[in-house]
Amino acid sequence: MPGKLVHFELPAKDTDRAKKFWSGVFGWDFGDSAMPGMEYYMVRTGEDQGGAIYPAEESGMKVYFDTDDIDASIGKVRDGGGTSDDKQPIPHVGWFTHCKDTEGNDFSLFQSDESVAE
Repeated sequence: MPGKLVHFELPAKDTDRAKKFWSGVFGWDFGDSAMPGMEYYMVRTGEDQGGAIYPAEESGMKVYFDTDDIDASIGKVRDGGGTSDDKQPIPHVGWFTHCKDTEGNDFSLFQSDESVAE
């Protein structure tokens, strides 16, 4: 469904501490790193929704909204006065892009597409 929150990312200076915190708040069970060679600990929070914790010095949650047509949504963001990077592939998963709204709030778009090549 377009506009539905489908994924979030939580940057953390200490990933173990962050996983413990969020597990304590909501009972979330983070898996092992899902990305080879990268610390990226995923959690499922709903049937088609989830998130991840990864190491980073910056703070601020990143949210990803679903879209059926990422190219059209990028155009709408830009036409509406926001900014958007070009779309990037997630092999065998889909497409994403990072955006800002007219107030400077960060958000991202995601389109599922398992046919995306590496």
